[in-house]
Amino acid sequence: MPLRRIVSLTPEPHSPKELALPQSPPQGARRASGGDGSSGPHEGAVPSGLGTLRLAFSRASRRASGQDITRDPGLLRRSSRFLLRSLWPALGEGAAAEGGQDPGPGAAQRPEVPSRGGDDASRLASTGAGPEVLDPDAEGKSVTDLITERQLLAAFHQLLHLEGALGAAKDGRAFEQDPTDFARRAMDVCLHYDGLAAEICAIVRETLGPGGVDAAALTELARAVRAEEEAHPAPPADGDFLRAPRRWRQRWEDAVRGSAQERVRTAAAGDAPAGAGGSSDLARLLAELARVVRGDLQKVWLEVRPAYAAAGFPAWEPYVRAFHGAVAQRLQELAQGARGCEQLYTLLDWAANVYGSPDFLGTLDLERLSEPLPPLLGPAAWARLESDYTTFLETKIASCFESILQLERRRWAAAEAPDVLQDRYHVPLSTDVHMLVAEHVKAARAISAELEATTLRICARALGLFVPSLKRAFLESEAVSEPHLGAYINACEELRTSFLTRFPGTFEELEEPLAAATCGFQKQLFQGLQSDVQPFFRAVCSKSWLTEDTLQPVMDKVVAFARHLQHVAPRPAQETLHEVHRYVVREYLAQVLRPRERFRGEERMAGSQKMSLEAQAIFDTFQGLGSKAEWLGPAIPCVAEILGEKCKDDIWHHLETLIRSYPDIRQNHVLAILALRRLGRRQNQRLLQQAQDLLRAVGPETAGRRVLFREISVPASVDVLLTRIF
Repeated sequence: MPLRRIVSLTPEPHSPKELALPQSPPQGARRASGGDGSSGPHEGAVPSGLGTLRLAFSRASRRASGQDITRDPGLLRRSSRFLLRSLWPALGEGAAAEGGQDPGPGAAQRPEVPSRGGDDASRLASTGAGPEVLDPDAEGKSVTDLITERQLLAAFHQLLHLEGALGAAKDGRAFEQDPTDFARRAMDVCLHYDGLAAEICAIVRETLGPGGVDAAALTELARAVRAEEEAHPAPPADGDFLRAPRRWRQRWEDAVRGSAQERVRTAAAGDAPAGAGGSSDLARLLAELARVVRGDLQKVWLEVRPAYAAAGFPAWEPYVRAFHGAVAQRLQELAQGARGCEQLYTLLDWAANVYGSPDFLGTLDLERLSEPLPPLLGPAAWARLESDYTTFLETKIASCFESILQLERRRWAAAEAPDVLQDRYHVPLSTDVHMLVAEHVKAARAISAELEATTLRICARALGLFVPSLKRAFLESEAVSEPHLGAYINACEELRTSFLTRFPGTFEELEEPLAAATCGFQKQLFQGLQSDVQPFFRAVCSKSWLTEDTLQPVMDKVVAFARHLQHVAPRPAQETLHEVHRYVVREYLAQVLRPRERFRGEERMAGSQKMSLEAQAIFDTFQGLGSKAEWLGPAIPCVAEILGEKCKDDIWHHLETLIRSYPDIRQNHVLAILALRRLGRRQNQRLLQQAQDLLRAVGPETAGRRVLFREISVPASVDVLLTRIF
């Protein structure tokens, strides 16, 4: 049974006395009864003229504003009684007034009002129109009964007959004496039409309710709507409101939209939940919304659509679009109340991946729609939601990186040694950062490519700020050690190679801070070795050096240092080993070019021989460690050969080899080397002039990254020697 019934629009069959013609009061009485001079034929005074129209419109207004006429059974019964009691006499009077005159083509073409008695039938017959046969099931039933029983098509046919008869009477000039009487009667017919339309809306509202689907009522509804559209295809040319289209299909669509909105509001009642558990509560709310929408549309497809289709009435697309609009409106309301990154992402994910999924409606056919559904959220609303999400995301990611830094600090304080994984020093830093970035990027990719790109940029900026902070905090801590430094070098290298390879266009700005951090860790690692071996170089080119092995302790420390580099990524390990190799050669030459003592005779020859042996030992050691800096090999041997060369004329050949091998060598370095031999002034001038010519020809720019002599400072005595030569 329906939840709400429309009460009777017409009374039960009347006796002949009930259908007797009402007596029209004289003109004087009419003028005395009101300002514009008309009184009603039933139940008290009825205003006439404009007052009648106002009364009728006020009734329709009350119904439209929620005061449904179906809630006042007395009103419709009185209105129905007035309609039948007043309409039939008026039709008879119109026919009598015309006599045998032709009522005109308009009256002859209109449908007649069904007969309720012999006298009324004779009156209709006098107009030249006879009663038509109505639905057999509707015989003996009033319009109200038909609507109550939801025989909407039969009720519409009766109202259509009344409409036609009233129009014929008007065309027959039955209302010339009282024009407002027609308005009263016409508005009464309209009120009954509205009652039938209200029942249509009630059926729509009940369709998706717990009472189940009344397929017969839906089919009857569809037939009534189509019949009304056929009866009133377009507004009449004369502007007669009685014959105007009732637009029941539009009202049906409005009712469908209202039903969808009510179902959606009920399923997703309340605002976006706040607090710590807000995102999970919002997810449950949206899950319930999805369940209701999916279930309702499945019911429409399986039960409602076939019932409408039996009457040739398409219902699937209006329902789909109604629910789509209702969900979009509710989602925007929830978005306005959403707080925090998690809730905003929950809304984005639901719109893009739950509701927007092809599997949301299962096997239901969305391809039958005349055109695709619009986006659930418009471009502006979607962009605003993504913007709000990314704003919260920036803060969240920065907070996550701060948490990672605090976690590293706790490891330093606990003096936790780094692990060795796959033969490399390892700390969880790289894993934590990769998981953080991957989590947010994957989540953003599930929403849209634009959000993924934005998230990548946010992560790159946050990581670019995090890396310098990490380097500064670690180097200021007491946890600095070779394993830790190697582990953080590995972490930076992993981040650099991974992100720059996977996201080449986004993380380019990250290369500089990562390179700076790696360089800082390498420098700190190298400084530890430098402080250990520096004292041993002070003995080079001294008297004791000729008889003692001062290089072996340096090489031992280099070898021990290189063991740590075996657990460092190849590229930074090779860079560090190269720097150590260059440092050893440079410091050795620096001590040779500023000797504490000058060798002569046999000591000079012994010194040259020892330098050659130690140069070979240095080269072999670093080559064994994997150094690829072969260019450092000739430096010490060339100086040793100049020092021990017996033929002074051959000194230039060794000097030329040195200059060509190391274009960064300068004039003061050449003088310092020549000073080791104590050559004469003329010999020094000749060799120096040749060296200057060669240096100009070679040019310092050819040195490139091979810098050796430029970082060696010579003693002040060389400047004095230069003054003496020139």
